[in-house]
Amino acid sequence: MNPLSVGSSLAASAARLASGMQVGTLGKRPAERLEIYEFEGCPFCRKVREAATVLDLELLVRPCPKGGPRYREELIQRGGKAQFPYLVDPNTGKEMYESDAIVAYLFAEYGDGKVPWTLRPGFLTDATAAVATAVRGGAGSFYVPSRPPEQPLELWSFEASPYCRLVREALTRHELLYVLHNVGKGSPGRDAFVKRSGRMMVPYLADPNTGVEMFESADIVVYLEQTYGAGTG
Repeated sequence: MNPLSVGSSLAASAARLASGMQVGTLGKRPAERLEIYEFEGCPFCRKVREAATVLDLELLVRPCPKGGPRYREELIQRGGKAQFPYLVDPNTGKEMYESDAIVAYLFAEYGDGKVPWTLRPGFLTDATAAVATAVRGGAGSFYVPSRPPEQPLELWSFEASPYCRLVREALTRHELLYVLHNVGKGSPGRDAFVKRSGRMMVPYLADPNTGVEMFESADIVVYLEQTYGAGTG
């Protein structure tokens, strides 16, 4: 992996003061997985992903890179406009735009109702999220031609990990549907993950379409390109 890319991803995490690393106080657990339309290079989407890590929530991610032919159009049909992020909660029937509203909703529904100061509405939160995006040069914003998987991929990750970010950017630019399993520090899901993978190390990708399961961000990025990039299949 390019050291500059890793370094800028580390800087992105630092800009957000490692928000999205540690699990906080958890409330009730959703019976069904939440869904989100978003893209990795969006600073507002970043806030929602951080909240999902803190609340230990799994998400079905529908990546919406600029120029992508699949999920942007789907969102316009569903919500009426191409604005991100967009949350779908099948447990309550709630669907909504606006990152601050989504964050408040998630903590009210699945936490203790208290939004951490790093995610509260205001200039500081938005500014640091924008800086985190800027240092990555908009990576994870633009579509690269690809073929869609028949089944969603699965990624074990937590938002503040610089190595997980590199994989999420690749999933986004190839517009690959995936399940995001958040396993931040203190996650109740870590034991089950270790039983599956053999060790506590992320990112970890599982592809039910090929049977491949693997660690190492650089290897995963290459695998995604070779398996789903233009000209494959």
